[in-house]
Parts: sequence; C-alpha cells; structure tokens
Amino acid sequence: MAGTGTRRADPASPRTANLAAVLRALRAGPLSRTQLAARCGLAKSAVPGLLTELAERGLVRPAGVLPGNGRPSRLVELDGEGVPALALSIEADRLSAVVTDLSGRVLAEHAETVDVAAAGLQRSMDELAHLARRVLPGPPAGVAVSVPGLVDSAAAVLRFAPALRWRDAEIAGLMAARLDVPVDAVAVDNEATLGALAEAAAGTGSELFYLSGGTAVGGGFVSGGTILRGARGFAGEVGHIAVDPSGERCACGRTGCLETKANLAAVLRAAAAPGDPLHDPALGVEGRVSQLKDRVRHGDQRAATAVHELGVALGVALSTVVDVLDPDVVVLGGSFAELGDWLVEPIRVELAARPLGHARVVPSALGLRAPLRGAAHLAAERLFANPTLGREEASG
Repeated sequence: MAGTGTRRADPASPRTANLAAVLRALRAGPLSRTQLAARCGLAKSAVPGLLTELAERGLVRPAGVLPGNGRPSRLVELDGEGVPALALSIEADRLSAVVTDLSGRVLAEHAETVDVAAAGLQRSMDELAHLARRVLPGPPAGVAVSVPGLVDSAAAVLRFAPALRWRDAEIAGLMAARLDVPVDAVAVDNEATLGALAEAAAGTGSELFYLSGGTAVGGGFVSGGTILRGARGFAGEVGHIAVDPSGERCACGRTGCLETKANLAAVLRAAAAPGDPLHDPALGVEGRVSQLKDRVRHGDQRAATAVHELGVALGVALSTVVDVLDPDVVVLGGSFAELGDWLVEPIRVELAARPLGHARVVPSALGLRAPLRGAAHLAAERLFANPTLGREEASG
C-alpha cells in the first residue's frame, strides 16, 4: 500500500468505509485483529492491511497482547496524537480551548475570562483563535465550537445567542479563516447538545436527556446513541416550558417560563440580597456557583431555599420532558451539576408524582466541562468518518 498514506481517498469508497469502521471500533478501547474483524464484519485477511494503513497515517499503534491460553493476540489502540482534535467554547464570560487525541485524552487546554458580549463577534473570534493557537501542537483533524444559543448545525451558523447578543454569526467561516483550515473542518453546536454527546460518549446512557444550567437553560436528547436535533436543529430548548403561570414575564413574551426561575442570575437573586458579593460578575459563573454551594453547605437558609426552589422548578419542567421523550436517565449539567447534591432530590420528588416519572436523575460527572468534551468528540468525528483526511491536511 505504498503511497496510500499521502492521498485522500474517496470518502464513499469501500476501503475508506472499512478504514472508518476499524477506527470507530477502536474508539471503545484496544482490540485484537480477530476482534476487529468480528466487530466490523470484515474478513480476517482484510484487517492487517487496514491496520497498516491506519498506522502509516499515525492513527493506531500497538497496545500489547491479549492475555489468555494459547497463542497471544496482539492488541491495537487509537493513537492520533499527531492529528489532534480541537474543541473551543464560547460562554458569556469565558473562552476556552482544549486539544485531545483521538481517544479523547486531553493534551492541552487553556481558558480566559472575557466579557464576550462587550467584546463583540470579531474580537471574540480573534481571542478564541489566539487561544487555539496556544494549545494546538499542529494542524487539527477537526474543530468544533460550543456556543450558548440556537445553532443551525448543518450551516454551522449561530442563529441567536441572547447571552452574547449575537445573531446569525457565521462561526465556522470566521474560525476557519483565522486558523487556516477548511471551513468544512469546523463544526458548531449548542453547548447543551454537546454536553449530551459527551455524556453518551462517556457511557452514561444511550437514552438520555441532558439539562444544562448557567446564564441560560438548555437541553439535549440522545436516543440510541444519536443526538436528536429536530427539523431545524433546535430540539432540546426546554427553557421556555411554563413552570409557574403566575411567575415573571419571560424575554420570549410568555409568563413563568423555566428560564425565568432557573437561569443563574435568577437563582442568585433568590439566594442573596442586591449588593451581595454573590452577584459580582468578576467572579464568573464558576466562582459564583462555587460561592453559592459553600453557602448552602454551611447552612445559609436563603441560599438553601433558592436552590431547593430551583430543584422544584426543574422537576416540573423535566416531568414534561420525561413524559414526552421517555429517557432512561436525566443528566444535570453546567451549574446544575455543581448544585446536584441539593437538586436531585426535589427533582425526583416532582418526577415521582407523575405516572412516567421513572427516569434516573444524576449530576454530570463531567461538570462544567461537558460541552468542551462533547466538542472534542465532535471534532474528532470528522476523522473517524474519513480516516484519509488527517495525513493530507497535516502535511499541507
């Protein structure tokens, strides 16, 4: 197969499909050639040649032997350090960049506190590209950007992000130009959708609903291991489920939406008086959530009541989600994950009062980093779909 490592194959060719099948099988962990043949539905004789090509492309490497009686089987695992996946995150007060190898192992990461709305779109893209260049060891296999808003993922356009005050932002094109990568190498997705993807990849469940909390409230649904996006890609926007008909008027024009009770600003207003240090924006989302946790932990009654009421509101909204989608597990992400010790029980009580309230409720083990991990998974997906991309673009 001399020379195959330097050409990009037709993505629809049978050989490219077989390379992709082998690479995807190894995503779950090291396998022997016999195991790969069985999992991919390939003839045993076809596997060595495919592994040789993948190794030449720097995508797989030896991983010892499979213990057992008789002749030992040699194991192979993902490599991919030379074709990193780049995950980027835009939040209202923070820009982040993470590089992983194909197995999802973090190779480098960096974040900066930025008032993104004040900085504006172009300057924020400049800062994000600067972060990316700080962590990248070489040309990425793919790039994925996590954003807090409505995303047309097919067009890679952020349609609306209230927390950023951005509309119709062509994130993929802006980032591709700054990083000098093909525009089709850049994916853009909603942070809650990526959080759900990260949880599914981590094995939390194949039928799960991920509920993300922070400056806004969003959700993502995974069924059969696949993200369900809806007709326009906006599925999971649960922030406007009505939970209190006599509550506050929402920015959407309706009354008592979950967003009015569960976004971080609303929770902090309920937890502390105006002027309290808990409202200091300089602390960022993580700092304020950390302080809120400390207050609840140390018996601050106002803070504890605010978090309990948040749990009740989430439970009311999630009862509708569970009735409609029937997930096995509901994962609390973002700031909700950080407050999970006090949110899970009131949510369970609300769900238990409904006929279909059987779903498990768990805080995300990935915490505030779940969207970035999901973005890394999505960025790597480009190479898993077509393993012939990496070497050509890296050498270019």
